[in-house]
Amino acid sequence: MSAAVLAVGDAPRAIRSELPTGVLRLELEEGRSAFASLLDFAARANPKRAFLFLSKVLGKHYPSIPSEMVSVHRQLAATVPDAEGPVVFIGMAETATGLGQGVFEAWAHAHPGSNPLYLQSTRYRVPGAEWLGFDESHSHAPRLFLHLPQRDVDRATLAAATQVVLVDDELSTGNTFVNLVAALRRVMPALSRVHIATIADFTGDRRWLLSERMGIPCSIGGLLRGAWCFEHRDDAGPETLLTNSAAQCSAGHEVQLEDAGYGRLGRTTCVSLPKGLVERLAGEPVEGATLVLGTGEFMHAAFALGRALEARGVNVRVQSTTRSPILLWGAVGHILAVPDPYGEAVQNYLYNVRPGQYARVLICHETAPNDPLMQLATILGARLIHFTSDDHAEEIPVC
Repeated sequence: MSAAVLAVGDAPRAIRSELPTGVLRLELEEGRSAFASLLDFAARANPKRAFLFLSKVLGKHYPSIPSEMVSVHRQLAATVPDAEGPVVFIGMAETATGLGQGVFEAWAHAHPGSNPLYLQSTRYRVPGAEWLGFDESHSHAPRLFLHLPQRDVDRATLAAATQVVLVDDELSTGNTFVNLVAALRRVMPALSRVHIATIADFTGDRRWLLSERMGIPCSIGGLLRGAWCFEHRDDAGPETLLTNSAAQCSAGHEVQLEDAGYGRLGRTTCVSLPKGLVERLAGEPVEGATLVLGTGEFMHAAFALGRALEARGVNVRVQSTTRSPILLWGAVGHILAVPDPYGEAVQNYLYNVRPGQYARVLICHETAPNDPLMQLATILGARLIHFTSDDHAEEIPVC
């Protein structure tokens, strides 16, 4: 990374970073001492947003230690204000579905008997389920969907909830959340407060306008706070790498998913792992580190497995594949183009993982076994674990 620090000391207030796509300036207000452990910079192959605040504790683009992820979940859960009535948590696809579920679980553990509801937004439509649509305008794939819960009791919780907690890894403009809240108010008539839980709140002075833009009181809880500005390079040719991916994945394809109950259709309990799975995997002799890899939006089961293995003394990292095109620069030291496990033929990527880097790779997936998954497992020398429910996960032989 080429970054010119404009202040002295180990925790600078002002940072200037020269990306291949332009110049990013960041002014930190809070969390300066934690910045280096939480965040780094990357360059995106996306003309709408040519930079990326890349989290080191998200388990997405960077190998993350489960116990450090747990700490972040708890810290963000502690920012949620008290509320009358039920609370709804929403994790944002695709990057923060795992973070959202982790914050939901941390809050539920700290508030026994509270009966919160967790939902995740998604790039996919689940056939037969009602949904709300909204846009993430700066994304490579702008269309997002939020499915309504299937169970009547969860629909009642959604309707009665006075507070919604929106969880994402970073907040830079608030536009996506403004769009989502407008859609939510149609199905949440009792909604009287929005809380945004985010690792990095970089909205600057714009944060004070969010309540006005949403038409409802909005608070923000973050571990970092500041403001950014970006000067785009007109000759930033690498952005042209964004070719057909956005067009292919912005329409919201109907992907046939076996409903494993991990959040698209609503969830009120914490994820548990199938009996015996952790003990069997923890008992295997492994000479080196283990990578537990999620696929796309299916991140939280991989985190839960990684967390359980770490608790049993395994040297483990957690990560996930993604559809987001990022350039080889800064916090991204290696790129693997990998097949799309959801069968849309949209290019997927795995960052900062080299074949052979880990002694053991466990790929956690929600889609039925298919050729792209087999190809991914072959590339990484990995094993496939198909999660169909909290009670069942089947290891799939790799052809």
